Amino acid sequence: MVLGTTSGAGKSWLTTALCRHYARQGLKVAPFKAQNMSNNARVVAGGEIGSAQYFQALAARAVPDVRMNPLLLKPERDTHSQVVLLGEVNAELTAMDWRSRSALVWPHIAQALDALRAENDVVVIEGAGSPAEINLSSSDIVNMRVARHANARCLLVSDIDRGGAFAHLYGTWALLPEADRALLHGFVLNKFRGNAALLAPAPQLLQDLTGVPTVATLPMWWQHGLPEEDGMFDDRTRASGTVVRTVAVVAYPRANNLDEFQPLKNVPGVRLVWARSPADVLGADWIILPGSKHTSGDLAWLRQQGLDAAICAHAGQGGAVLGICGGLQMLGEALIDTHGIDGNAPGLGLLPLVTQFELHKTVQARQARFAPAMTGLWAVLAGVAVAGYEIHHGQTQQHAAMARGGDIAQPVLPDGLGWQNAAGNVLGLYLHGLLEDAAVLQALFGASVPTLDVVFDGLADYAAQHFEAGFLASLVAPRGAS
Repeated sequence: MVLGTTSGAGKSWLTTALCRHYARQGLKVAPFKAQNMSNNARVVAGGEIGSAQYFQALAARAVPDVRMNPLLLKPERDTHSQVVLLGEVNAELTAMDWRSRSALVWPHIAQALDALRAENDVVVIEGAGSPAEINLSSSDIVNMRVARHANARCLLVSDIDRGGAFAHLYGTWALLPEADRALLHGFVLNKFRGNAALLAPAPQLLQDLTGVPTVATLPMWWQHGLPEEDGMFDDRTRASGTVVRTVAVVAYPRANNLDEFQPLKNVPGVRLVWARSPADVLGADWIILPGSKHTSGDLAWLRQQGLDAAICAHAGQGGAVLGICGGLQMLGEALIDTHGIDGNAPGLGLLPLVTQFELHKTVQARQARFAPAMTGLWAVLAGVAVAGYEIHHGQTQQHAAMARGGDIAQPVLPDGLGWQNAAGNVLGLYLHGLLEDAAVLQALFGASVPTLDVVFDGLADYAAQHFEAGFLASLVAPRGAS
């Protein structure tokens, strides 16, 4: 099990690296995270799971499964999240107080974990936040309760770049009960810059205090290629080579599935900008409106920032605009909500479409082909086959009155998956994953990026290089083996 002293310590990427490492040893491997709070989700058989566990499953060479992330919390507001249990939205749990929820979901979590343990040689478990959040320990279902249930061999990771790593490690250890401390097999220092020899004598002093060795010091690695769990990339992201295209992705508060834009970091000549103000989209070649877990709320935020006018001005000047899922809904004329799911709101009016929110949530993988008659800036996609996924409550269609007047959005994908405007510069899609598709990247940029398999192998190589020799093998040795 990979635990962290804080959020962002490096649990997700290290779990992914270990999944591929053990899979390459010929072992049958599965990832597991009891509860994930994220608006980045992927469609698998049975529903949806957090994107991190989806990628971990691929790294493990396993078929992604709802049991790998039995509980997914998707924040809609600061104090409210949609609850997804074993892949499906659960309205009863969504309405409950989170402390009351724990007792009800734990049997499902334990059953999912036990099933994965029975079916696999190795299960690599990811924790959440810190295991020493003592205000949450009585209702814990994701950290030490999971570790105790599985009798897991635990690593504790700390981000040394933010400072205070040794205090974080010692403080976490000190706040754990004695029985939980016994499950800690090693400390890991992540994101280290400089000469690791300069850390002495701190690792030995820490071991003297705790009995836990520091088993790896992982150097800072910006370009590992794995999407960040929460989708945002470091502000120091730079294009490789001369910038030929700037892509501004609007970063509204409830933006979701931002991890699908990771490939843009790796396309030569493309600069990715996270836009939170009109100044951030100034001079951009493309503006992308990503998915949203609360479309009407994010649309209101967008207007408060003045980004609505900036986006419409960009489109009016012929600039490329791409809306994905919630972003597509924003591009239309109106949001209509008669069930209290998301909220009513006027849209940006860049596509003659209307979205109505329905009780049923569409969650499915899709394969489709762009229409051969696509025009304008997106014409390079004409006839291109694409694979992706849908996750949305809204159903979108032509604005009837505008259509009667001749203002019609051109369908570019079947079954209401996508439209573009008459000028050809505004494209709206329900299909997530467009920019992860190799054929699409080739059509749009004339470039390819490293495959996920290459990324996973790089992570595994990195872990094997920096952990103490033999330690990773010892973590999966049978109990009692030398």
